[in-house]
Amino acid sequence: MKNKKNLLLPVSVQSLSYIKGEKKLLNKVFCKISSKGITVVVGPNGAGKTLFLKCLHGLIKCNLEKVLFAGKPLNKKIRLMQSMVFQSPILMRRSVINNLLFVINQRKINIKRNEVMTLLKKVDLLHLAKEQAIVLSGGEKQRLSVARAIITSPKILFLDEATSNLDPYSVNIIEKIIKEVNKKGTKVIAVTHDLSQARRLASEIIFFNKGSISEHTKASSFFDQPKSSEGKIFISGKLFV
Repeated sequence: MKNKKNLLLPVSVQSLSYIKGEKKLLNKVFCKISSKGITVVVGPNGAGKTLFLKCLHGLIKCNLEKVLFAGKPLNKKIRLMQSMVFQSPILMRRSVINNLLFVINQRKINIKRNEVMTLLKKVDLLHLAKEQAIVLSGGEKQRLSVARAIITSPKILFLDEATSNLDPYSVNIIEKIIKEVNKKGTKVIAVTHDLSQARRLASEIIFFNKGSISEHTKASSFFDQPKSSEGKIFISGKLFV
C-alpha cells in the first residue's frame, strides 16, 4: 500500500471563510501546506480547527473555490484520494474484517486478503476479525476506523481528534500508524488538543485562533518560540480567553 508521488500537494487555501447565521466561524483563512510531513492543527476550543478540516475534505459547503489541491479545486476524483477519521468512530454494522472489505469492494481496489490481515494485525484486531464492529471497545473501534481510512492508500489523511479520550495502548498504535503511512507518502493533516501528541508527531504547526490562522510554522519553532502572543499563552497552558 505504498504511495508514489503525492499528487495533491500543495494544498493552497486563499481567503477561506465560513459564516453560520451571523457568526463568522472561519475568517479569511490563508495558508499553503506543501511539506510532506505531518501537519498538526492546534488552538483553543472553538477556534475553527475541525471546521477547517471539514472544509478541506469537502464535508461542509463553503467557498471551496478557495481551496486548491496541486492547483486544482476539490472534485470527486480528489475526494477519493483522501480519507478522514473523526473523533467518534463511525463504523458499519458488520464484522471487523467486512468493514475493510466493504471499502475495498466499493473502491474496486486490488488488495490481497493477506494484506488486509496484516493491517488488522498492525492495529491489533486480527483476533477480532470476525467480531461485529459495534461490540468493540472505544479504542478498538477507533483503531478499526484508522485501518479503514488507510487501506485505500490515501494521498491525504485528515484526522480530527482521532485519539481523544482513548486508552494509551490505542493512542500508541494509532500514532505509530500515522508515522508509518506518512513515511510511505501519505500527507497527514491532524487536529489535536493534546500538545504532547503534537510535539511527538508534528513537523509543522498551524495555530488557529478565533477562526483565523495566527501562526503556520515548523513545529520546533512554534514550541520553542511562538511568534504570536496567543501562541505563547496557548503552549504555556494558561487559560485562554
